[in-house]
Amino acid sequence: MTDNARARKLADRIQVVVAETLDRRIKDPRLGFVTITDARVTGDLREATVFYTVYGDDEERAASAAALESAKGVLRSEVGRQTGVRFTPTLAFVPDALPDNARTIEDLLDQARAKDAQVRQESTGKTYAAGADPYRKDADDASDDENTHRHDDTDGTASA
Repeated sequence: MTDNARARKLADRIQVVVAETLDRRIKDPRLGFVTITDARVTGDLREATVFYTVYGDDEERAASAAALESAKGVLRSEVGRQTGVRFTPTLAFVPDALPDNARTIEDLLDQARAKDAQVRQESTGKTYAAGADPYRKDADDASDDENTHRHDDTDGTASA
């Protein structure tokens, strides 16, 4: 059983090796603007999952996914050569959902900003139903505090 630190180090190294190999050695025209965002290795160091993003539309993403699948053998042999582990992990390429999640969050924030602006616009020039300050002032409460509120003493007992 290997420790998680070794698996994390191997995953970091795999991420760098795959990114450099894609940049320097893979000349597939289907490969678009691919960014390797993360890599994770199982505890037994047998399987590696490489997360990537592609800048472009759905057609370019599909073409880049096909190019990564076809280059999987070259990438795996390069990972094995540069890491020096006994068993080179198998590579699985997974599109990273982070950009889609970030886009969804940005859309939700834009909707919230628009609703805030709408509420702000509707409330312009409006007044409160009970006047400008519906709460009682401290001067009005001074006589009521002495008669109705309990005060704690230092010994923890309550007195009237």
